[in-house]
Amino acid sequence: MQSKIGVDVLCVGHASYDLVFSVSVHPQEDEKVVANGFLSCGGGPAANAAVAVSRLGFKSAFAGYLGQDVFGEIHKQELIAEDVYSDLIVRGDLPTPLSAVVVKPDGKRALINYKSDTKALSRDATDFALIEPKAVLFDGHEPNLSLAILDNASHDVVSVLDAGSVHEGTLALMKRVDFLVCSEKFALQYANDENSALNLMAEFSPCVVITLGERGLIWRRGQERGIMPAFSVDAIDTTGAGDAFHGAFSAAVAAGMGWDELLRYASAAGSLCCTKMGARQGMPLKKELVDLLAKI
Repeated sequence: MQSKIGVDVLCVGHASYDLVFSVSVHPQEDEKVVANGFLSCGGGPAANAAVAVSRLGFKSAFAGYLGQDVFGEIHKQELIAEDVYSDLIVRGDLPTPLSAVVVKPDGKRALINYKSDTKALSRDATDFALIEPKAVLFDGHEPNLSLAILDNASHDVVSVLDAGSVHEGTLALMKRVDFLVCSEKFALQYANDENSALNLMAEFSPCVVITLGERGLIWRRGQERGIMPAFSVDAIDTTGAGDAFHGAFSAAVAAGMGWDELLRYASAAGSLCCTKMGARQGMPLKKELVDLLAKI
């Protein structure tokens, strides 16, 4: 019998290929602007999180879809180079999703995503029988695969949901996971304000975290609740900050960190991502994270 492959975090969800343009001003209607910086790389919340986990010194795996096109092949080779276990990736004839990211001087970004006819994978699209993760991170973009993992888990595995926005996938998973970690956008879509959303989600989730960008985060575990300010950094691009946060959060869960340490660890990772251009390039290294935490 073949032994199972142990990983710290299995990341399940979206992979894309990103084209990132840095501009001095945001283009207005019928206006042409010239980018002063450009880079291209793999992207997508779950794929980026898998890279973040690996760079922080943990073992990671990614499960999701990449096309048989040039963008899919480049992205898969990038994941392999980052030491992300890639045998769970499904390849197909439909195109790899593409994202065009416009980054403005204040670090804020606008994003356009193109998926063509690419649909969510089926429950049995890939075989998880030989992998044994300590934690699983879902981004909601592969709900069928994600629910299959939750339904068929043969060992104790901690589950985390990166809820970036309200859609079919995040709604299907939000009541099934151990840690519901959502963005401010998700919270405002779900309720009128972040505190109302926190209280509503705490009624069915054992642990809720709402990330608020430069305002830090708020959280609730049972009857406990709290806030944590963001780390102060010189932000040049916020793209991928949430992916870095979720990857580090899941790695910290897998490592059994205490609650306050876990939140500081994930917050530091998200802040560090903002100091570099591009989401994938912004996924922090272990030494960078350790150095930042040592300064506080």
